Amino acid sequence: MDVMGSTPTAPYTRRSHRPQQGRLLSSVPPYSGILTRSLSVPWRPAMYYQTARFDSTQPFSSQNYLNNIDNARVPLIFPSARLALCTRYTPKDWHDAQMTNYSASNQICAAAERLRSDAIRLAREKDEQAFKNNSESSRRLSESINDIEYWEKELEKIIDKMKRKVADVEFKRREAERLSFELEKPLGIAQENLYEREKRQGIDLVHDNVEQELIREIDAIKLSQQKLRQMLEHLNTQNALNRTSLHELERDAQNKFRARVLDSTAHNIKTKSHGINFYEGIENVDNTVSIPESWARFTEENIRRALSEISQSNELLNATDQLIATINNGMWSQWNHVNMSLENRVQEERAAKNNIQAHLEKIRQETVDVEKNIEFLKKTIADKEAFLQVAQTRLEIRTRRPNVEACRDSAMHRLIQEVHDLHAAIADLHGKLSQEENVVQNLLRAKSTLEHDLAIKNNSLFIDSDKVMGIRRALTMSTSEKSSATPISLSHPCDFIIV
Repeated sequence: MDVMGSTPTAPYTRRSHRPQQGRLLSSVPPYSGILTRSLSVPWRPAMYYQTARFDSTQPFSSQNYLNNIDNARVPLIFPSARLALCTRYTPKDWHDAQMTNYSASNQICAAAERLRSDAIRLAREKDEQAFKNNSESSRRLSESINDIEYWEKELEKIIDKMKRKVADVEFKRREAERLSFELEKPLGIAQENLYEREKRQGIDLVHDNVEQELIREIDAIKLSQQKLRQMLEHLNTQNALNRTSLHELERDAQNKFRARVLDSTAHNIKTKSHGINFYEGIENVDNTVSIPESWARFTEENIRRALSEISQSNELLNATDQLIATINNGMWSQWNHVNMSLENRVQEERAAKNNIQAHLEKIRQETVDVEKNIEFLKKTIADKEAFLQVAQTRLEIRTRRPNVEACRDSAMHRLIQEVHDLHAAIADLHGKLSQEENVVQNLLRAKSTLEHDLAIKNNSLFIDSDKVMGIRRALTMSTSEKSSATPISLSHPCDFIIV
């Protein structure tokens, strides 16, 4: 409700436009209580004033006559005088208003001074806090960069070790693969040796020590190839695991590098740096996927896994070296066993050949002697037949003696005895001649047998000494030439595998 005696258009009479009392100006009194107070007049003009309302419940009196009669009008007065009449104040009101304004002004100035001091203090505190927060953030970023650099160095060390280990495993895998491939050559030679020795003839086609050693050599080579194939599978699997671990390490190192670059960029940003801007709500964006413990544990697990793979690779490399050394030693030992057995067999065959040749020469000489003896016997028989002819002729001549002259005298007895002796001698000589001729046949058969056996021995000796030993000797010579052309020295014929 408006104050009596004031116009509705007066701005100081509108309570709704009073300023709000602030927290720091709570002691300042409002202005409207003094400045809008007017004199109490028994009437007010109808112009620019609200009309009075008539209340029928109250009794009619002269005191409320002007206030209760609706549309009651005061006699017309000059407008300026009417307005002056409505704005009259007492000196006390004027003095109180001045004092109130002075007091309010002083209170406002004091509050403003306190507010200014508080603002300066708050600004300094916030400035110090901002510098402190910025320094703390920079320190934390520096610590993060140091942590990242530390793990980067550790990752670089492990990556270098892992790369070298991958190269070592790959080199060892190629060496084992080359060894498995090179084993085909001695395997083919051993099989060819067996095939060549199958060309032996007759009694020389025996399952001797050389053949047994060759079979052992073939079995040893096949077993070595099987072990090498298994080792190659282990090496391939281990190198796949090594490459997987290396990939994880490199990816982790790459992420560490990017994080270090970003943190270094963030650490170097100052208040006067170019490119800084407001990003409203960025503090509410949380795209983190780890905490410091899990972040460090992730890299530690990668390093631990890499070290485990390196350890397993070392064990596998040692096992591969031992396997290669075992195969080389086994091949060398078996190679020597075959060569020694072959040399012994060649010596036996040469001794047998020499014995056969000696016996053959003896038989030939004996055959010649027997043939000479046969000729001698034939001549002797011929000579005895001449004597027999003489004796028989004498007897035949004496049979022509007449009558009593045909006397059985001593001469007759001697001639008869001579004929009998000559017949017996010729019969004995013919018997010896027949025996000699049989001996010649036996000697010829023995000679044929020995010649056939000698041919077999020559064939076996040619196979063992020229073909089998020649192939193995050529392999040894080619290996020696290769070793002289390369800085790797070969200690035995089997070393061609690892050249």
